[in-house]
Amino acid sequence: MKNLILIRHAKSSWDAPLRDFDRPLMQRGIKDAHEVAGHCLQFLPHQYQIFSSAAKRAKETAIIFAQNFSYPIESILFDEALYTFDMRKLEDIIKSFANSYNNVILFGHNEAITNFVNKFGDIFIDNVSTSGFVSLQFDTEDWSLIQKGKTKKVIFPKDLN
Repeated sequence: MKNLILIRHAKSSWDAPLRDFDRPLMQRGIKDAHEVAGHCLQFLPHQYQIFSSAAKRAKETAIIFAQNFSYPIESILFDEALYTFDMRKLEDIIKSFANSYNNVILFGHNEAITNFVNKFGDIFIDNVSTSGFVSLQFDTEDWSLIQKGKTKKVIFPKDLN
């Protein structure tokens, strides 16, 4: 059994003239990330590895969630390749995970995340919102063989108000 939790980075700021990669979270994004992280604790596996896009907004989101999960920040694996909006690229990365990881939490970007959860989950999601949490389960022991799985839990900030 492989478990994958996909979390879209929190709401980011467009205020400063920065490269997209360097955009930070805005205050609302920080608040939403803390709220969602607090509500999803009960849906986490006992052991897991966190991967995150290296983009500033994804890194900041991953750190907020890790702090809420009491997960060591130095154990987060930041990867420039996860700075992608392309579902096929995201799928290739996930399918290349080491099989020693049974449970993975991945912080990334839309459209890749929404398209991935719709291809591999069994519940249609129109749009994975910023700070959105989607947990998928696959009936395989090999990441490279994942196919349609089960959508186990979906948490969006708007559902918590």
